[in-house]
Amino acid sequence: MQKIFKLKHITMLVCLLLTTTLLMVSCNLDEDPPFLDSSMYDNALSAEAARDGIYAALTHYQAQEQRMFVENAFSGLMVTRRGGNRLTSNWMNGQMKLRPDENVDTQNTWIGLYRLVSRANTAISNATYDPASTDSNQIRINDVVGHAFFARAYGYLSLTRLWGDVPLWTSLPDSDNVHKEKSPTKEVYQQIISDATQAKDLLNGSAGNGFPKAHAARMVLAKVYILLATNPNLQADGMSEMDYWNMAYQEAKAVYDSGDYQLVSDYATLFDGSNENSSESIFELQLAQDACNSQMGRNYTPWKYKAGQAFGWFGVSADVYDYHVAHYPDDPRLLATYLHEYTRADTGGTVRVYPSNATRSAFGNAHPYLFKHAEKDKTHTNQCNSQNLVVYRYADLILMLAEISNELQNGEQLGYVSEVLARASLTPHSGYTTDQASFRDAIMDEYRFELLGEGHDSYNNRRRGYAYFLENTINRRNNNPNFKASVDAVLNDVESEVMYLNIPLIEINNNNLID
Repeated sequence: MQKIFKLKHITMLVCLLLTTTLLMVSCNLDEDPPFLDSSMYDNALSAEAARDGIYAALTHYQAQEQRMFVENAFSGLMVTRRGGNRLTSNWMNGQMKLRPDENVDTQNTWIGLYRLVSRANTAISNATYDPASTDSNQIRINDVVGHAFFARAYGYLSLTRLWGDVPLWTSLPDSDNVHKEKSPTKEVYQQIISDATQAKDLLNGSAGNGFPKAHAARMVLAKVYILLATNPNLQADGMSEMDYWNMAYQEAKAVYDSGDYQLVSDYATLFDGSNENSSESIFELQLAQDACNSQMGRNYTPWKYKAGQAFGWFGVSADVYDYHVAHYPDDPRLLATYLHEYTRADTGGTVRVYPSNATRSAFGNAHPYLFKHAEKDKTHTNQCNSQNLVVYRYADLILMLAEISNELQNGEQLGYVSEVLARASLTPHSGYTTDQASFRDAIMDEYRFELLGEGHDSYNNRRRGYAYFLENTINRRNNNPNFKASVDAVLNDVESEVMYLNIPLIEINNNNLID
């Protein structure tokens, strides 16, 4: 079983380190990562405290709650009741309609991800690592640096798939180097591959349970390779589409063949807090109510579902729900993913939204809530909550192997998708058995059915290019025969606007090499 760093209790040393300040790379902003000089890496214990500080950056509000809002908003699949039950609220009129705008969530997501990069850079720059060493202290330090490379790869993968060309910092700033021009997306992906490969080689498991292992880095590599396979303009010179499909297969298959993972029997337990760090979890953020490092339950629990504050910021567009039901009307994943009827925790009254309320008479009742990130305890009153956030899980990897195998035509594709569907007592529909193109469309839909709202939709919907995104996300909404203008959002379809977010103004104003 693979687990990520157990951040339920932050040690005194990490808390002390977090009080120091360091000039943040990019944006020229003050940041508060651990102040890591090279002497900290003379001792494995202090190096591991620095590693803990790197992972703490991922549970910061900016890199977690706000990043998840941006990832879901820009997917083309969601609606939000944030800012009021209005189709034309400020929050609906931006990313939810694929109209990139300047807002606090995109700005802070940018800052939060560069905070992660900054902390990783500090560790990489100051540590001395030796993969050939047999010294127990050095082995632990090697693992720490592996975590830093993994974190930087993850950070830049998140940044470039949301913003495209971004400043690429791989060293620490100094008085002569505080501004950075944007690097082409193609170069950023090559850096991600380099970092994830380094992480794969350095992560040796010495940290023990509760930390990502080399398989998490392999999953990053597989995700990058499947994107590059279908984007010739991003491929390295001399590389072909089939080269990338084969490399993706090698990385994903190594994880699959390791035997370290298996699907949990009950899909819903992945999201109710009862199955933390399960056999399905490859990369999971550890969250604690006592540490108050998560307000996911407050922000994303449906309105009045629990006793405390519940804002219900995520709804799923009704057409997405209908499309899921049309393919799998008896899918048990529906109950874990969507909520459309519940009893109010305060008055005992019943709330019904679509499809339980079929009238769709107003925006507030026209779409089901996304239920995955909700606090499931209806008596819960705290602003903060303890439900972990799974970033990468094994079902995603199996679906990747199905997609890859279909492109390679190696005969394995149907077996992989059947494995995921079997958990839901489902079998592959006819789209999987017709031809290669039909299987391709079916597996891209399957990512949506299995992973909706988990932070991958924006990436998956776009990685096959604008034309595929237009046909299978934008037009599917806009041309939906049940589209209702008073409650359904028309998605923007201008290619230059819908593929990437705008660089935040705070970066432009503080970075002299970006205009």
